[in-house]
Amino acid sequence: MNDPKTNKADKTAADISYISENEKFNFRVCAIILNAGKLLAMHDERSPYFYLPGGRVKLGETAEEAVLREVREELLIDASVVRPLWLAQSFFNEDVDKLNYHELCLYFLIDVSATDLLGRGERFTLHEAKHTHEFEWLAFERLRGEYFYPLFLKKEIFRLPESFTLITERE
Repeated sequence: MNDPKTNKADKTAADISYISENEKFNFRVCAIILNAGKLLAMHDERSPYFYLPGGRVKLGETAEEAVLREVREELLIDASVVRPLWLAQSFFNEDVDKLNYHELCLYFLIDVSATDLLGRGERFTLHEAKHTHEFEWLAFERLRGEYFYPLFLKKEIFRLPESFTLITERE
């Protein structure tokens, strides 16, 4: 439920995600954080591949609130949304849990200029609850050869859309 004073989701609200047999549905958000031709990516002890900061949207939470919450939780910064870029409807078999996913993910361009993020170096580590997140600034050209998801971003990062764009990806 929403807090009527802030119109933000309760921290105990459920993620918009469910599993049925070997199928999983997720409603997610991801942060596109750029600096000098590089994209901030991450991985952790569960995932051998790079992915973007972000996570699941909670019931009663807007996508914008969710991406800013996830950035705050994972990167310990208060950033701002520049604009939404993509809505990706993706269908894939996840490499770690082996479930078949149907995922809706909103990708937001994020402004971190009022934070200390750019001063943390090319690689840095942060802890969130029981997880250790390894962050790295990846040059756009490097994405093609990396174990990185989502796959569509390996090409689309070179030309960010001016208007909100729908992507369908079947891996």
